[in-house]
Amino acid sequence: MGGPAVVSAAGGQGYAHLIDNARPWWKNARMIKLNLCIALLLITSTTNGYDGSMMNGLQSLPQWNQAFDYPGGGKLGLLAAIQNIGSVAAYPFSPYVSDGLGRRAAVILGATIMCIATVLQTASHSVGMFIGARFLIGFGLTFAAAAAPVLITEIAYPTQRGPATSLYNTLWFLGSIVAAWTTFGTFHLPTSWSWRIPSAIQALPSVIQVCMVWFVPESPRWLCSKGREEQALHVLAYYHADGNRSDPLVEYEFEEIRAAIRFDREVAANVGWSSFFKTPGNRRRLRIMIAIAIFSQWSGNNLIAYYMNKIFNAIGITDPTTQLLINGCLNIYNFIIAVIASLLCDRIGRRPLFVASTIGMFVFWVLQTVCFALYSEHGNLVAAHTFIAMMFFALLTRLSTDAVCLLTVIDGIAFTPLIVVYTVEILPFPLRAKGFTIFNLALSLSLIFNQYINPIALSHLGWKYYIVYVCWLAFEVCFIFRFLIETKNRTLEETAALFDGEDTADHLAEHAAVNAGLSDSQSDQEKGSEHIKEEVIA
Repeated sequence: MGGPAVVSAAGGQGYAHLIDNARPWWKNARMIKLNLCIALLLITSTTNGYDGSMMNGLQSLPQWNQAFDYPGGGKLGLLAAIQNIGSVAAYPFSPYVSDGLGRRAAVILGATIMCIATVLQTASHSVGMFIGARFLIGFGLTFAAAAAPVLITEIAYPTQRGPATSLYNTLWFLGSIVAAWTTFGTFHLPTSWSWRIPSAIQALPSVIQVCMVWFVPESPRWLCSKGREEQALHVLAYYHADGNRSDPLVEYEFEEIRAAIRFDREVAANVGWSSFFKTPGNRRRLRIMIAIAIFSQWSGNNLIAYYMNKIFNAIGITDPTTQLLINGCLNIYNFIIAVIASLLCDRIGRRPLFVASTIGMFVFWVLQTVCFALYSEHGNLVAAHTFIAMMFFALLTRLSTDAVCLLTVIDGIAFTPLIVVYTVEILPFPLRAKGFTIFNLALSLSLIFNQYINPIALSHLGWKYYIVYVCWLAFEVCFIFRFLIETKNRTLEETAALFDGEDTADHLAEHAAVNAGLSDSQSDQEKGSEHIKEEVIA
């Protein structure tokens, strides 16, 4: 492939003329209800964000360090990484739960496991028990985190799908904010409750979900795939058209979902793990998914997310109160920027945000490296303070696409908003749960590697370790510029079909329009179907 990977948006947003703009969504009771359901799913990400910030804060608490014998090096790396090791252990099972029992059932299972695990973590009286509880939190989180963003993107109103899914990773920072200020508030408690209280609060999002997720609708795409088309049509009509099954938008969505599922099963044969290697389109999806998952963790962001206190100590900021205060302010700042980036993803586009983010991160990481080196080699306090400022700027540029991870663990995990929405929308329905599992597996493995290596490398290499990330970020810029295509302003089915060729996406839209009675080109639709088959076979 030569040159930048740009795909024209021509023919995209074929549903635009079907959108009712006469009444804004906040004046539509059923749209409000739908968005509240989406908000309930969004808070899955807060558990992940809470954990990263909580572990950051606990490392600054003397009571926690004393309770667990002042962990450092490999032991500290294990305490941070064990949740993600638990996540990896659940990956072989999560897509089958999501595809077999439903998206909502997977969220319920994951939230229940996390509630139990958090109780064990709060009651821990040894390092082994604390590690075991964190493993179980990660195990449960995989089921919920693998299904929640997929369900969001499959039930959201078409014009709100991009921002809604992008907000998923952004809520990582909400959890991070709560954890940062909770540990700051409990810092002065002289007993073990200074770290047990933050640990207990980690269960709050899961408790809310276990109680309320029963009111969330199941994915109409999952229902269609199980032959429950009447229920799927009811969900679409109830939430997208005030219950009107004859609404043109509902008919268009319904027919396109049916056509896409039939196409993937009968023509493209996208039904198993091996499908990711069979066609050029699926191989392109796999390459991009794995790349952005690794990029989200190997861009230096985890040095800030999990080992900020080590960096502060290295540049002369050693007061625990000051460290906790900066941690709390940094997360509020990140959250604001991430929300803004999430809401702009459909206006600006995915590709420009990814490109701007990686270039900006590269530039500011170079500046951070210079400042860190000046302080380490010459004790320059101005450089140390500039380093803190560069952290804010570096996270700002990363968040333009990170608005949806952490950092994720995410999510933030990088490219905060976009890595989840982009991964989910480029996958066809039969491969969506499996593909998202591959994405999460790549993300977790790269995160585990970083969590083990970062504290060891920092202690041995100091500022020189930053040069490794500078070189890696230069590679990221080249990859993103060359391979990422634009996907904004298309339906979920049309976006996924882009990777099989833009003609496939356009013919899919035409097929839906014909069957929904919105086009008279029946012969064109039949020709389009034959063209798709020939393209896939070729």
